[in-house]
Amino acid sequence: METRSSDIKTIDPEFLCTAYCNGYFPMADPKTGEIGWYSPDPRTIFELDTFHVPRSLKLTLKKKPFDIRMNKRFEEVMRACAQRQETWISEAIIKSYVRLHNVGIAHSVETWKDGMLVGGLYGVAICGAFFGESMFSKMKDASKVALVHLVMRLKEKGYTLLDTQFTTPHLQRFGAREIPRAEYLQRLEEALTMTCSFAHEEL
Repeated sequence: METRSSDIKTIDPEFLCTAYCNGYFPMADPKTGEIGWYSPDPRTIFELDTFHVPRSLKLTLKKKPFDIRMNKRFEEVMRACAQRQETWISEAIIKSYVRLHNVGIAHSVETWKDGMLVGGLYGVAICGAFFGESMFSKMKDASKVALVHLVMRLKEKGYTLLDTQFTTPHLQRFGAREIPRAEYLQRLEEALTMTCSFAHEEL
């Protein structure tokens, strides 16, 4: 850990990337802010080739209700994800991932409506793996549409692993499934041999 001028302790970008490459990710304690490192067993992933889009969402997608942008308001996406009663996304976590974003490793997929940011998600892209972190929605289906576009992007760019860490009923609707940690680490190792580029440009 290191201290910046703001006195907020942040995670060194290289250390954070190394943790991801070894199957770990950080979360801050909602009450104390202390950062812990997690590598759950089982681990939840999406199979990109069998990602399921519910019928009702397909109808929404056809209407194209949102503008889709990437990396336009990364920090704003993180702060929106943190706006809940209890959150593991502390100020130190935000500053740490903004640093990753600034070097082209952390990315946001955003949904916009009438010039307003209304939903999105963010995560970390390393080699052929994307590690999804959190999402938010201020309008119906806004985060779901962002997730669909994330999967489309990953498939287009040749990624093989989409990590979602833990299972939730919301993610299960899209086909998220649990695999043993050992299998996850094997698939992660394979993904890390690939060369993929999510692209850091603002779209």
